[in-house]
Amino acid sequence: MSETPEASGTTVEQPASRKRWIPLLLLLVAAAVFIADQLVKNWVVANLPEGETVPVLGEFLQWHFVRNPGAAFSMASGSTWIFTILAAVVVVVILWQIRRLRSISWSIFLGLLLGGVLGNLTDRLTRDPGFPVGHVIDFISTPWMIPAIYNIADMGIVVGMVLFVLITLFGLPLDGTPRARRGAKVEQDRESDPEPSESNDGTP
Repeated sequence: MSETPEASGTTVEQPASRKRWIPLLLLLVAAAVFIADQLVKNWVVANLPEGETVPVLGEFLQWHFVRNPGAAFSMASGSTWIFTILAAVVVVVILWQIRRLRSISWSIFLGLLLGGVLGNLTDRLTRDPGFPVGHVIDFISTPWMIPAIYNIADMGIVVGMVLFVLITLFGLPLDGTPRARRGAKVEQDRESDPEPSESNDGTP
């Protein structure tokens, strides 16, 4: 009769299937950000006058429809194709990491980032003046907080990066393993593989 894992001193790893729903959380968060971003942008294009400020909550919140050919603050407006390539790379990297994902916090962060990047990437691929240099639709203005006009995709990216900073500060791993458990596993590995020692009589 063979020994059970408990009797032999080995650690039984929890099945990966227990957290297979976590990558689905990433896709749901990304889909929510992306769909909300595109639906609202389509409404903006159809209903708001371009270049005019429409007060919503006085000076606190305003709509100001502009087409942004560049990055944040309209920087590098002549290099839209570069941002298209970078966004596509980010999407590929995030999708590649899904197979390793077992952390709820990482899933939410990557979902926010993926949804935001896809939202602005879709603008660059489908809106005027055409593929792959389309202009991003920006319309949210909060001059009291930030001197820029942005959109829901930008909000998803910014919130995701704030979450990333917190994840980094707390040292949360991508695979969802608690730090204490990881340290205990390393210590257990050391104990299960002791270094050769000499006997008391001096013989090896």
